[in-house]
Amino acid sequence: MPYPSPLEWQQFCFGYGLFNSNTAEKPNDIRRPMNLASTTDNKLGWQDQKDPAATSRSTSATTYEPSEKQEPKSTNTMKEPTDEIHASMKLEGEKREEKGVKEATSWPSSQLASVSPTKSSTKAIVMDGTTTFDAKPMDSSQVNSAERRLVDRSLNEPPLEVVASGGNYLYLSTGQMIFDATCGAAVACLGHGNQEVIQAITDQLGINAYSNSMVFTTKAAAELAEEIISGTGNLMSRVYICSSGSEATDAAMKMSRQYFIELSLPQSQRTKYIACLHSYHGNTIGALSASGHVGRREPYAPILTTNVSFVSACNPYRQRLLSESDAGFVARKSVELDSEFKRLRPETVIAFICEPISGAALGCIPYVHGYLPAMKAICRKYGALFILDETMCGMGRSGTLHAWQEEHVDGDLEQDCLPDLQMIGKGLGGGYQAIAGVIVSKEVIGVIGTGTGGFNHGQTYQAHPVACAAALTVQRIIRREDLVSNVQEQGLYLSQLLRTKLGSHPHVGDIRGKGLFWGIELVQNKETKAPFCKALNVASMISKMALRDPFNITLYHGKGTVDGVDGDHIMVAPTYNVARKEVDYIVRKLVWAVDTYFSRLALEGELAFEDRMLY
Repeated sequence: MPYPSPLEWQQFCFGYGLFNSNTAEKPNDIRRPMNLASTTDNKLGWQDQKDPAATSRSTSATTYEPSEKQEPKSTNTMKEPTDEIHASMKLEGEKREEKGVKEATSWPSSQLASVSPTKSSTKAIVMDGTTTFDAKPMDSSQVNSAERRLVDRSLNEPPLEVVASGGNYLYLSTGQMIFDATCGAAVACLGHGNQEVIQAITDQLGINAYSNSMVFTTKAAAELAEEIISGTGNLMSRVYICSSGSEATDAAMKMSRQYFIELSLPQSQRTKYIACLHSYHGNTIGALSASGHVGRREPYAPILTTNVSFVSACNPYRQRLLSESDAGFVARKSVELDSEFKRLRPETVIAFICEPISGAALGCIPYVHGYLPAMKAICRKYGALFILDETMCGMGRSGTLHAWQEEHVDGDLEQDCLPDLQMIGKGLGGGYQAIAGVIVSKEVIGVIGTGTGGFNHGQTYQAHPVACAAALTVQRIIRREDLVSNVQEQGLYLSQLLRTKLGSHPHVGDIRGKGLFWGIELVQNKETKAPFCKALNVASMISKMALRDPFNITLYHGKGTVDGVDGDHIMVAPTYNVARKEVDYIVRKLVWAVDTYFSRLALEGELAFEDRMLY
């Protein structure tokens, strides 16, 4: 089905009077509102107005040279599409999807063309076949009002309002089309508006929207659990289903404690956990207690539990010694974890918790080969459990359905990294519903099953029927269309492109990741790896700048990369069905944004971004 072009989207928003002096300028090429006469059932037809500048615009793609520093023109005006793209927006649904992605024109310049939606059989639709839009967006003054009632992430800086979405695009009330290169927080793995998932949600609502999990279950929940366990090669046993990664961490910590209680004395004396510095496992008290990110812990340190100690994370960029091999690096990590067990007394430790590939806290640092089996070997040596947090990096994001699957060899103790408990989320439901979970090993289920016979934990929305139906459909699409293979293929291309275009940048210290999960660590000095001053908020500023015209793309930023306080990184995490040309587009916009920020910083200093909105 067709999507609106930037020009059409502006016409729609301008027709509703959504542009105002506080949010965006009126597009220079649009002098009148669109025709609102052809409306039925509160549906608005997109006005067919040809882009007057398209006839003179070149459609030939140019090759970007990293050495060229071209600062974009300062403007809030949206860029209209070329004739070819504008015409393709009018094709019928299936033809539109077959069209694929159009290369951006004459990049980098302020004359970028729009990129059309993903070529994929997983349909994402925001309008019907006659290119109509169903609802009037909220007036932008409501979003920016000082009387807002919603507790947003910021109480003082109004968020951008999304009024529609489809494929890789978010449509804003400001008239912008934002290319979602991060899937939110690595969540929307199939993109936005997938009709198959939406239909599954609708169908489940007609069957049962909610039932008490203390008494009832649903087919959707049972089939989702079967789908998840099947994805482990049936090496794991059962799944506890909740609503968020934070809840999953708390549930895993409680289940691991119950496991040792059921084993009876002296195992019930185990009360401690070991986790990694610079890790992040969630926002609840339990999950934050297990997180080693200093900046996120600091405000709540007095109320966090004290039974969690920390060892260093697996961060070869900042920790590997000169000429040290992977084996040598892993050996040092093993000694460190072994020493921590001994310091705490091994019989008191419940589990070691780690992220196979770091998420938002460190910016996509993957495990070194051999690290996961070595860490599990220490846990096995002392009878503790091995817990992996794959909330962000799992469910296909890193190129295998589960991150541990690339390393694990069943039956080989030297390559055994099968977790006893594993947290999952984000890509599990693809953002269509709030859902996460804990995958449980046969050993843990066996002990609890033959003991009390039940997990002493539960939540109101446990195994929510609608969430399970959505996640089941997402996972079936991933399997049916072999999207994990596309994650591997496009992920390899993305990694090569990032290293080619940004590897020599003086302020890019490290580029790391797996699959379609990549982070770029930004440094003040490439040789010394010294971070930027925290007050500059470098990654945050680049991310905010990228959301504005002419970039119009999401980048996920993080801070505290070095020590939990100082350090910056940005991340990209595209959809699993991303096309090669879209990877090109993402990297071009990313490189352009990074170059633009540092060029302005070098020319004008911090004052260039003093108002945090002057981009």
